[in-house]
Parts: sequence; C-alpha cells; structure tokens
Amino acid sequence: MFSHARHRLLIAIGLLWFVWTISSFPLQSQQTSPTRRVAKEPLLGSRIYSSDCSGCHGLDGRGTERAPNIATSAKVRALSDEEIGNIISEGIPATGMPGFHSLSPAQVQSLVAYMRSMQGDGDSKSLFGNAARGKAIFFGKGECSNCHMVQGQGGFAGPDLTYDSSMSAKTIREGIVSPTRVVRRGYKRAVLTMRDGKRMQGLLRNEDNFSVQLQDEDGQYHFFQKSDLQSLEYVKEPLMPTDYGTRLTASEIDDLVSFLMHSAAPAGKTNPVKRGEYEE
Repeated sequence: MFSHARHRLLIAIGLLWFVWTISSFPLQSQQTSPTRRVAKEPLLGSRIYSSDCSGCHGLDGRGTERAPNIATSAKVRALSDEEIGNIISEGIPATGMPGFHSLSPAQVQSLVAYMRSMQGDGDSKSLFGNAARGKAIFFGKGECSNCHMVQGQGGFAGPDLTYDSSMSAKTIREGIVSPTRVVRRGYKRAVLTMRDGKRMQGLLRNEDNFSVQLQDEDGQYHFFQKSDLQSLEYVKEPLMPTDYGTRLTASEIDDLVSFLMHSAAPAGKTNPVKRGEYEE
C-alpha cells in the first residue's frame, strides 16, 4: 500500500513538472525575442540601405555626385534619430531626396540604426545638444565669438571654428573643456618693445630670424625688423580660458558642440586652420 502511494506521488510530481515546463516556453520566448529583434535591426537596415539608398549616397555612405555624404558629415551626425527618421519618411522638398513612405516605422528605425553604425561608435551619443541654444552660448555667455569666428561671424584672435566634416563631436568637446592648451601656429601672443620704449602686444602671425609680423587688437598688421626692437617677449598663457568645464554646464557644452557641428564647412571647403598646425 505504501509503494502504491509513493508511485502516485511520483506521477503527480512528474505531471506538475511537465505542466510548468510547457507553460514557461511562451514567457521565455517573449523575454528573448526583443534581444533578437534588436540584433537584427542593423542587418535589416543594411539590406534596406543597399537596395534603396546606396545608389545615391554610395555603399559606404560617403556620397556621390547624386547625393551628399551621410556617414562622416557633421551636419548629419548632429541630427537626432527622430530628425533622420523624418527625412527618410518624408524626404526633403525641392531636393533630390524623396520620401520613402512605403517603409514602416520599424524599418525606418532599423535604417537609422544602420546609418549610425556607418558613422562610427561613440559619436552619436555626443549629439544631444540644441544648436540654437549653442549659438546663443557661442555669441553670448561663452564669449567664444570675442576671439573665434564661425561662418564669417566673430573675432580673429583665435582659430576659425568653421569645422570640416571630419571633426568628431568628441574632438570638439575636448577642445572646449581641456584644461591644457596647445597654441596653434599663428596664434601665439607676444609683446614687442621698440628702441624708443614703446610697447605693442598682439598675435605673432609670422616670425623668422630677422623679422616679425604682429597683429594688434584692432586687427592691424605691423612688420618689424628684429634689429629695430629692444625686446621680444612671448606670452605663455593661452588666450582661450581653461575653465569652460566649470563655467558651462554639461548640457550647455552639448549645445555648443551641436552648434559647431551644424556650422561645419560645406563639402569641398577646408577648415581655414587645419588640425595639426601647432607650435612645437
């Protein structure tokens, strides 16, 4: 009698285990399917891009004679995912960019994800700023325009910040918040003392063994023979402040970066002051 009861108990336990196992399958499938969908999104976007976009924008997204660069363009990188999705769906009026109304929201999202993968890792997360607010900071609170110029507006004491499209958001941000400065060639400051004791301070634009060219605060250029000078002193402190990391909030820096990336030079136009042109 005891063995029959034990036998019935084992059968009951087995049935309960079987029912629990079967009932857990849908839950497990529901939990893992989103991961599979996310993993497939870039692949789906790649297929859509190859069939619908690469003919104009190129297989690598760097543009052709039919359509612009969308992989390394600073202006495209600065757009939010929602803005890019709207362009894909609705197109751009009066241009060659049509609207792909046949694509579902999920397909558009996958295409945007693939575009981000072409642009490279780590850059898109830097583009949360608002370009309009960044412009106000550039010409206002940040006082950047006192020395720097963007698209022909601003000062001349610092490099032109009309960035080319190869400049990443990370590079721009580091240039703003870095506590150390490397002065670019042509932007080192100097103080000249003439034989009569007159002093002049400005940007040392050119120098050789025998002469110097100085640009004063009014933008005027002055040429001197070193033999006519009593002294030539270099100003070591950089003109650009080193406290922007505390002077501006993180969101304000994002806004400023976004403005600078929206102000990138048009295709084919090089940055007036190229990276790497530094004093040794």
